[in-house]
Amino acid sequence: MGWMRDETGLGKRAANHVPLTPLSHLQRAAHVFANREALIYGTARLSYAQYYRRVSQLASALAKAGVQPGDVVATILPNIPAQSEAGFAVPACGAVLNTINIRLDVDTIAYILDHGEAKVVLVDSQFLPQAMAAIDQMQGPAPLVIEVPDDEAGVHAIGSQQKYEDFLASGDPDFAWILPRDEWESLALNYTSGTTGRPKGVVYHHRGAYLMTMGTAMSWQMPSFVRYLQIVPLFHCNGWNHTWMLPALGGTAICCRDITAQAIYDAIADHGATHFGGAPIVLNLLVNAKPDHRRAFTHVVEVFTAGAPPAPATLAAIGKLGFDVKQVYGLTETFGHVTECIWDAAWDALPEAEQAAIKARQGVSMPMMEEVTVVHEDMTPVPWDASTQGEIVMRGNAVMKGYLKNPEATEKAFAGGYFHSEDLAVQHPGGMIQISDRAKDIIISGGENISSVEVEAALMNHPAVNLCAVVAQPDETWGETPCAFVELKDGATATEAQIIGFARDRLAGFKCPKRVVFQDLPKTSTGKIQKFELRLIAKTF
Repeated sequence: MGWMRDETGLGKRAANHVPLTPLSHLQRAAHVFANREALIYGTARLSYAQYYRRVSQLASALAKAGVQPGDVVATILPNIPAQSEAGFAVPACGAVLNTINIRLDVDTIAYILDHGEAKVVLVDSQFLPQAMAAIDQMQGPAPLVIEVPDDEAGVHAIGSQQKYEDFLASGDPDFAWILPRDEWESLALNYTSGTTGRPKGVVYHHRGAYLMTMGTAMSWQMPSFVRYLQIVPLFHCNGWNHTWMLPALGGTAICCRDITAQAIYDAIADHGATHFGGAPIVLNLLVNAKPDHRRAFTHVVEVFTAGAPPAPATLAAIGKLGFDVKQVYGLTETFGHVTECIWDAAWDALPEAEQAAIKARQGVSMPMMEEVTVVHEDMTPVPWDASTQGEIVMRGNAVMKGYLKNPEATEKAFAGGYFHSEDLAVQHPGGMIQISDRAKDIIISGGENISSVEVEAALMNHPAVNLCAVVAQPDETWGETPCAFVELKDGATATEAQIIGFARDRLAGFKCPKRVVFQDLPKTSTGKIQKFELRLIAKTF
């Protein structure tokens, strides 16, 4: 049995050890699925052969523009074809993809461009003013800007001779892709929402992304030629890695620039969308859609939902409309979803409300993970009693390399041989995880993480504010929204509208408080604000 321990000298060879990378999916699809639809955007279509050609041209054009292996190429784009093309083209020239949240404020965009040292940035025309303002604020060298234009209707015609198309035209469609020599090489750079101030740069590797594409297809039981509606922003964990996965299945990506109930129903009815992912707010859009925005369809649409625990009432309502929803859970640091709520047929007999409550659980580990569990502070497992609270920790291939230029945060995140999520949860009998609270007062609004510390820091700049605390307020539409409790300086005055307006001048719109309450803040004997009391108050509004 010595050969099993490699004692005979057998080892890795070019024929049996190829670094795993999601790039291989598109290379294969260009031949196997050459004439099948790869991308849909409005009335435009791209076959896999065309998709591969354009990706190769973009990779070549970036290389000709001076992008070297290991450099960062950023994007500020909605879910349009250029974003999908960049997802493959940037790593195909050996570079690292940095998709930037289009909703961020100028200061944060400037920080990300500086911190990641982007050499090139692809920018949609709609967001060009913010991008240029951010570049003006940068401390380091400015990146080359490639504008991706849109026409007045908001539909960019694939193949039209615009600035982005001119850049593509400079590239070689026969460009030889620069594949990773080691699957641990960096693939993408994604920034957290900054739970304690500045966002952290999360570095993905090729191996993790490849295994995410395989594990997701298994868990979702996805068939060949799936038609996937791109609702999850590609700046969120690279769209949960779904864009990289689709070519493996010969699937079609239906691009969706603006997320509305009508756009989703139209994509299902007109383009036959069979799957999509989205935060609970997307489910609420569909449940509450106006009658004239709905479209009839005859097939069941499979949905992954994540970003915040969905309300059981929402899950119950969406199920009646022809959508089969599965709760998944993950973080930016885990390439997206790494747990799933696997349904047991025995639960079919339970009352509807109980079924919906089970579907709201975050579930068990997905195939690409080794272990996802809940532990006490000493790293011992909590009992599976549905009541003992601990921290979700995990280990497996779908975990980041670490935080860019932040070794201290990386060491803390990986303490004890597990990645620490800082999310608090319980485990039910059978091992299903359910989040019970969130560490560091993260507010999750419409799938976006909001740092209460960042909002508080902005409000503290108001001349009338003495102290403030920001907590999550339940919201039927967004799941949660920021609620600010403000203690004014003696003799000072301010209105709710003034405080909110002040915040809007300094923060992205989704981070601004939706309600401001003026009162003395409850404090401990040491002067620490007791946020748990404020959360109870916010729940009464």
